Amino acid sequence: MKRKFLAAAMALALTAGMLSGCSSSTGSAPENKETQTTSAATTEATKAAETKAEETKATTGTGTLVGVAMPTKDLQRWNQDGSNMKKELEDAGYKVDLQYASNDVQTQVSQVENMISNGCQILVIASIDGSSLGEPLSQAKAMGIPVISYDRLIMNSDAVTYYATFDNYKVGQKQGEYLVEALDLEKATEPKNIELFTGDPADNNCNFFFGGAMDVLKKYIDSGKLVVKSGQTAFEQVATANWDSEKSQNRMDTIIAGNYSDGTVLDAVLCSNDSTALGVENALASSYTGKYPVITGQDCDIANVKNMLQGKQAMSIFKDTRTLASQVVKMVDSVMQGGEAEINDTKSYDNGTGIIPTFLCDPVVVTVDNYKDMLITSGYYTEDQLK
Repeated sequence: MKRKFLAAAMALALTAGMLSGCSSSTGSAPENKETQTTSAATTEATKAAETKAEETKATTGTGTLVGVAMPTKDLQRWNQDGSNMKKELEDAGYKVDLQYASNDVQTQVSQVENMISNGCQILVIASIDGSSLGEPLSQAKAMGIPVISYDRLIMNSDAVTYYATFDNYKVGQKQGEYLVEALDLEKATEPKNIELFTGDPADNNCNFFFGGAMDVLKKYIDSGKLVVKSGQTAFEQVATANWDSEKSQNRMDTIIAGNYSDGTVLDAVLCSNDSTALGVENALASSYTGKYPVITGQDCDIANVKNMLQGKQAMSIFKDTRTLASQVVKMVDSVMQGGEAEINDTKSYDNGTGIIPTFLCDPVVVTVDNYKDMLITSGYYTEDQLK
């Protein structure tokens, strides 16, 4: 509403300025009452617009209510994302309505609707199901409330203003490249056995995680250097609803029983994140007796870093949510001041209504060799948390 008022006033000022310029260029027509009235109105409108702009700038971050919708508290990373976001926004002077939806779509829909009705002036949403928020986001758009899609791209809605995330395709690439090197696939003369796990099919990021990894690994699968003994390679076969550790554990138990209980060696497991990796590791601990496989992950959850230190997980992708939170706060500031947020990708993320302007943060591979620098020295964790 503030931006519409300012735009209207500036347009009126420009129109009046053009009329005045045309009159003076003839050098013959004296200023009449209509021109004087227009000039006075223009002056008043311009002053009002300038005052309004100053008020907007002065109040940005001061009492402005920001709605932050997170999917669940069940995964460590979302607790960290939510708390980092809340702290960064409050430090910048905003009020924050932070809600977790317990991985229930209808709960998140209701929470977003309540944020709108309670006066939130901008929304930051990490969706459970990227296509489930159409109705509340239509309300937000009708009321001029900007929406920043956080980490997970909101699909099929033209209400999304910006998207902030990590380079999720690169996450998958790094996982795939790590496996190629760890298994020495370029020089391997014997086939290596691998199984594949990704996350929730409703999470659009999975397409990037799994796609990035498979773009690296597919040629080795096609050539026979990598063998998926379960035969499960399609996205629909390897997806894990809600990124649930128990579901990945149950599936891994079944795979072990059907393919590796006879002493066949499992060389590697591609896991798109740490919660699926944790389930795989639990299954291996209970029913696998062969040589331990190379396992990938993402998020550097505490339980998984501990497993890494014990040799039960080879690597995890570190996505420093403090970096992402800081970037989103900058986006909020820019939008609330009527400007454009910083972005670095205008090609990759189409949510079904068009390309969403995006800021991508870089992911980093963490192993036992660099975890102290990445996680402890950086202040992300303390040493006691990883004992």
